[in-house]
Amino acid sequence: MDDEDLRPDWFKTGARHVWRPYAQMQTAPAPLPVVRTEGARLHLADGRVLIDGVASWWTACHGYNHPQIITAMHRQLDAMPHVMLGGLAHEQAYRLAARLAALLPGELNHVFFAESGSVAVEIAMKMAVQFHLNRGAQGRTKFVAFRGGYHGDTFAAMSVCDPEEGMHALFAGALAPQHIVELPRDAASEAALDLLLARHEDIAGIVVEPLVQGAGGMLFHDGDTLRRLRRLADKHGVLLIFDEIFTGFGRTGTLFAMQQADVVPDIVTLSKALTGGAAPLSAAVASTRVFDAFLGDDPMRALMHGPTYMGHALGCAAANASLDLFERGDWTDAVSRIAAQLTEELAPCRGFSRVAQVRTKGAIGVVELDAPADVGALTARFVERGVWIRPFGRIVYLTPAFVISPSELTQLTSAIAAVLAD
Repeated sequence: MDDEDLRPDWFKTGARHVWRPYAQMQTAPAPLPVVRTEGARLHLADGRVLIDGVASWWTACHGYNHPQIITAMHRQLDAMPHVMLGGLAHEQAYRLAARLAALLPGELNHVFFAESGSVAVEIAMKMAVQFHLNRGAQGRTKFVAFRGGYHGDTFAAMSVCDPEEGMHALFAGALAPQHIVELPRDAASEAALDLLLARHEDIAGIVVEPLVQGAGGMLFHDGDTLRRLRRLADKHGVLLIFDEIFTGFGRTGTLFAMQQADVVPDIVTLSKALTGGAAPLSAAVASTRVFDAFLGDDPMRALMHGPTYMGHALGCAAANASLDLFERGDWTDAVSRIAAQLTEELAPCRGFSRVAQVRTKGAIGVVELDAPADVGALTARFVERGVWIRPFGRIVYLTPAFVISPSELTQLTSAIAAVLAD
């Protein structure tokens, strides 16, 4: 870790007041003070530079400080940082909504903005419940979700996460009970889910991360699984919700993971890389069929939800600039290159005694250990090698910025191999 004498005054003054995420504050090592970012690099207060292997929880897909995004935010800041969307409108949110509707497949045409991914999941769940209520179906208030899934840390989102996931097990008695089952990866598990949906008329929707279950373990499944879910949702009259907060915007190799399965959900949630990591923003995007169920003369048919900073103008400006970069198309070759390099350079880890599995998909590289590791000790070892890699549980993973250079990526994969070889 960095020398305490080199830590800046703001860090020394504020350290005892900031309650940090996922950290036991009594025993967790001190965080690393970052003073500047660029591309795939973090510049620390003590002068060290780390190659960032996780792109700030997968958000900085275009790299840090991308000039096109920063310029767009400066322009918007000068004109109008924010204005409420309750009764008012602004160009950035309206342009962004239209662009997302055009990019998403099918009739995913109606965009409800919020600030964070977890809140977008809550909004999608709320939409699903009220969709049924507005159509006269009482009692559809539960959801089907899947083992290995993770959808955020707010209460409704926690209820559809894997209940055995360590972060949320403590709250089991406080969370709304849901139907948490195995993903229908084959005919037998599809039949089991079919039976569950037939027996329970209280189910409003199915919530799933398409192709990759992210923070629940970086677990992969195929397009057939998503097609089974679409068939079952249609058969039993429930809504299918795709959580693309992790998988959206190029991470799996297509702009949206759903495109690889040719499956269109009823609602999709987006966040993380939506703004290229430059500002908080999320969206729950509903199909026209879902949206139309909220129309009518009765005010109570409306979706009574409105985050204070929904459609935040600065965030929407960043997102529009990010979409400009995606439309340019450079990212597709970059993700293909990263995927090939991750596959090749992480392969030697399969021979290590503590490694259970190595898997890659798009710009995602995963080394799964045979048991939970000392995350703090592993992270410190990686920092010693000049990289920022933050494992969780048994998972050592890479989700780098798409602009990372081959040599920077090799520094990351080499660090993983060297540390795990020990």
